[in-house]
Amino acid sequence: MFLSQLTLSGGDRAVAARPDEDGAAHLVPGAQSTRDLALAAIAAGRSLADEVEARGQGRAVDLAAALAEGRLLLPLDHPDPAHLHLTGTGLTHLGSAATRDAMHQKEQAREDLTDSMKMFRMGLEGGKPGAGQIGAQPEWFYKGNGHAAVAPGAALTSPGFALDAGEEPEIAGLYVIGPDGTPFRLGFALANEFSDHVTERGNYLWLAHSKLRPASFGPEMLLGDLPGHVEGASRVIRDGRVIWEKPFLSGEANMSHSLGNLEHHHFKYDLFRQPGDVHVHFFGTATLSFADGIATRPGDEFEIACDAFGLPLRNLLTQQPNDAAPVAVAAL
Repeated sequence: MFLSQLTLSGGDRAVAARPDEDGAAHLVPGAQSTRDLALAAIAAGRSLADEVEARGQGRAVDLAAALAEGRLLLPLDHPDPAHLHLTGTGLTHLGSAATRDAMHQKEQAREDLTDSMKMFRMGLEGGKPGAGQIGAQPEWFYKGNGHAAVAPGAALTSPGFALDAGEEPEIAGLYVIGPDGTPFRLGFALANEFSDHVTERGNYLWLAHSKLRPASFGPEMLLGDLPGHVEGASRVIRDGRVIWEKPFLSGEANMSHSLGNLEHHHFKYDLFRQPGDVHVHFFGTATLSFADGIATRPGDEFEIACDAFGLPLRNLLTQQPNDAAPVAVAAL
């Protein structure tokens, strides 16, 4: 089952459900947000899919038309954007170390390992622990809150001071924290973990700066388990022509960490288990157009597609003017 959020032609918010990739979408009666629907499911002690089915089927909606008209929203959000957390883990996919290592490697003896390769090896050796065990800690980063979450079809705007504006095709896990502090995973969505790779390459300690960029996910959320093998396509489109295209792989069969291990090392912090909060956690990638020498520019469009996750995720690239003046802080 897929869930999505949209604005109806009259301006009201709604939630739509599709039974599968080939099915038609219908409104979920009485639901104006995925978060409220999830909290109702938690209160009723049933799954999100069961909560949707218990409400019956509303009128049919055309999701493709809603997307084209700019009415499709993020599949999960929060009424207070400060309570939506965008975070992620890197070096989690087989092949991701080679991509990162090529960006950071300096002239050094062959037997020496970069920090990227050391982190990757930790995942290979201990990222998939047995049941009831805690595995190796992954790389973790913060991207921002709900103010940085961009709806499908909307523009990803790079700040004027950025040195690069590159896509990162990923799968994101979408979560709501229950009243007792339990994290509940609602499902998974296609995601563009938009980053500044030139800044990151300049110095690995600038990774935190490079990640503070907007991000997008959706348009639809896949309920249930993440397939063990996910294969999609990432494209950069310029002036109506695809200038770069490559498959991206995800799912635990293509990862050095298990989902459970990545989730533990995020939600082990009390800060991230505050009742009612929403979390969108990006699980990483090994595929970047930047690694193939592509320099994106304003007007390019990013497309991330995988039939198993419903409609493709598309976002236009825009950039703010470069204002070199320092930010002035006022004293009170």
